[in-house]
Amino acid sequence: MRKILLFASITIVGLIFIFRLFYLQVYTAQNHNLFEDNAIKKVYDYPKRGFVYDRNGELLVANQPSYDVMFIPREVKPLDTLEFCSLLKIDKNRFKDIYQKAYHYSPWLPSVFIAHLSKEDYAVLQEKMRKFEGFYIQKRSLRLYQTTIGANVLGDLGEVNNAIIKEHPYYKMGDLIGKQGVEASYEDILRGKKGVKFIQKDRFNRDIGPYKDGVYDTLPEPGKDITISIDSKLQEFGELLMKHKRGGIIAIEPSSGEILAMVSAPSYNPNLLVGRNRSKNYTKMHYDTISKPLYDRSLLAQYPPGSPFKVLNALVGLQEGVVTTDDKFSCRMGYYYNGRRLTGCHSHPSPLSMNDGIAQSCNSYFCNVYRRIIEKYDDPAKGMNVWSNHIKSFGLGNYLGYDLKIGSKGYIPDGAFYDKWYGKGRWSSTYNISNAIGQGEVLATPIQLANMVAAIGNRGYFYTPHIIKNIEGDTIDENYTTPKYTTIDKENFEPVVQGMFDVYNKGTATYLRVPGIDICGKTGTAENYTKIDGVKTQLTDHSIFVAFAPKDNPKIAIAVFVENGYWGSRFAGKIASLMIEKYIKGHITRTDLEDWILSHSLEDEYAKPYSGKPFKINGETTLQVIPIDKSIKSKISNLSD
Repeated sequence: MRKILLFASITIVGLIFIFRLFYLQVYTAQNHNLFEDNAIKKVYDYPKRGFVYDRNGELLVANQPSYDVMFIPREVKPLDTLEFCSLLKIDKNRFKDIYQKAYHYSPWLPSVFIAHLSKEDYAVLQEKMRKFEGFYIQKRSLRLYQTTIGANVLGDLGEVNNAIIKEHPYYKMGDLIGKQGVEASYEDILRGKKGVKFIQKDRFNRDIGPYKDGVYDTLPEPGKDITISIDSKLQEFGELLMKHKRGGIIAIEPSSGEILAMVSAPSYNPNLLVGRNRSKNYTKMHYDTISKPLYDRSLLAQYPPGSPFKVLNALVGLQEGVVTTDDKFSCRMGYYYNGRRLTGCHSHPSPLSMNDGIAQSCNSYFCNVYRRIIEKYDDPAKGMNVWSNHIKSFGLGNYLGYDLKIGSKGYIPDGAFYDKWYGKGRWSSTYNISNAIGQGEVLATPIQLANMVAAIGNRGYFYTPHIIKNIEGDTIDENYTTPKYTTIDKENFEPVVQGMFDVYNKGTATYLRVPGIDICGKTGTAENYTKIDGVKTQLTDHSIFVAFAPKDNPKIAIAVFVENGYWGSRFAGKIASLMIEKYIKGHITRTDLEDWILSHSLEDEYAKPYSGKPFKINGETTLQVIPIDKSIKSKISNLSD
């Protein structure tokens, strides 16, 4: 009996050891999280970030080597901080701040101590790293911009913060992420995937080699290259034309919705946000609350669309059957109601039909059309809703759904808005007659107006504007290749297109014609107000212009906003004509327009609200003329090749 009991005891103990070993070596190993094991050091291998090319295959963004000083707070041993700080070109207080921030994040995980060392600084530091336990150097790549233009398009990279890390555990402290532009929109595609090596450490915290002979190590997966729709030559030309001005330009290819140019002025050199000076440069631009170089006016700025909006009222009037192309309305230098002038107008022949109403940009004509649209229905709120839905079908009043991270909705009012404002049944079309001419409550962004005019050029449909053209080994979202249709029938577009064509032939843009190109356009002027010492003050009007060309099967649609630019054809119209000629012909023949734009600045206009001096609205005497230097002339010549 004793022998049996002894044998059973030995067997049971043996089985317990076997099951325990199985649990520790097999089951537990399967559930072992290497990233949470403090006895294993994680060394990340960062992938090559994808390159960015323009639509013609020109390389815009590449990579350059960079070196980060990394450290694990709990592994840092006493060191000569003065020598260390001297090598890194920082002071002792900065050393303490960085250490404490990283320790608070995690004493066990690697953190970036100093990012983006130059090759020269790296060479000096590398020789002495053995003296500083707990610190090591990690190689990664930074962006290398092959251009000085398109900062708002390309975007930049910046360090992740705790909020990003919490939402996306892929990122670790010190990692870089796309902050703006295509870098942000296509971050997941461009970044690739980090590799990682697991290093076993002994009880003295010394590295003793790869964990499990490197079986769990992974290689980095490089990011994919992308081709964006921007024409870099057109973008560069647009930024040159907008020098000393503020505003935005959006150019779209109507047949695809691809964005050809996306200019925001003033802008900056994208290389300013690369390397160790990024933070300093970013802070400087962030706090420039006057010129706002980081503010993308082409996507974010909401302006009254002014007279370009009139063509939509013409289309809605035709669709609703409240006006024909032959109906004429008189104009006495403005629109009058019950003997009171509600809007002014400029001098032109009267009465006018639709064609001349568009060509001459008659306010009175479109006020009459607008009233007929709203008053077609017994309830003005219902009429407003019908009008609003037609307008919104062109992409106004909402986010367009393009592939960039930022944007503004603009605003298109409806019946509920005015019922709330004035009271249900207590208002009529004359209360908001300014909507007829793109003022009032109507707001639009440059990209919305460019999309609107692309839809007109296409005679009733558009493709969602987008910046992506091609992704290496992948396809683009079908949202960008599926047409969206407006609520206006195709046959109603022809008379409006003809009217826009006649803007160039006999209307407000006759002196902006470009030989050999049939351009359809519309000038616009929008009132501009700001508060000075708490008082609403009128400033110089905004200059607006929309166009597409050629008239049939258009290759480009464009919207130009120039803040404080006086009137539509003065600044915006000239820029639009030059951009169209540059894209279609590849060179400029209207050098008179080009010279004028490049030699005239609006900086004096922008200084008016801060000068403390009284000023005249649209005062010609304040327009600043600047000489065109030889470098700019040379650049123009190169751009025209």
